[in-house]
Amino acid sequence: MKKKYVITENPYDGKNCITNFKKNVGYHFIPKNKVRYHDAIKVDSLFVMKPSFIDKLLKKKSQKKLDYYLQYLISILDDNDTDSGKLSIALNDLARFRDIIEYKYRKYLDDKYIDLLLKKISLLEHELKTKIVYQQWKTVNPYNIYTPVEEETKGKGR
Repeated sequence: MKKKYVITENPYDGKNCITNFKKNVGYHFIPKNKVRYHDAIKVDSLFVMKPSFIDKLLKKKSQKKLDYYLQYLISILDDNDTDSGKLSIALNDLARFRDIIEYKYRKYLDDKYIDLLLKKISLLEHELKTKIVYQQWKTVNPYNIYTPVEEETKGKGR
């Protein structure tokens, strides 16, 4: 059985102490850093309870992930030899990220920021979808021959 603890400040002497807690009100995450712990406390998981810190943490995390997807999209759009398989995988990852933001982060972040993130994600999805359609068009029409539709010319009907 895992024990859950929180480090708090003792109100009598101002020193830090470890207390046990059982409330699950906050955001739980696992740190991904690769720091060697010599004489320090090894942190397996964190449970953040302060709303302002949760807000800052999730905004930083979502912005970093959005920047990653933007850089990936730019590299895909610049490369003309990408296949639609990579594009569909990127589109699926972006849809998964949108679902995480919508259903997991909505209770921690304000609606205005969530709507802004969802608009940015929808723009990225639109660009990926247009690139997929272009790749499919290139496979159907490999020589990029454009065949215009002939317009009917009408004269004066007297």
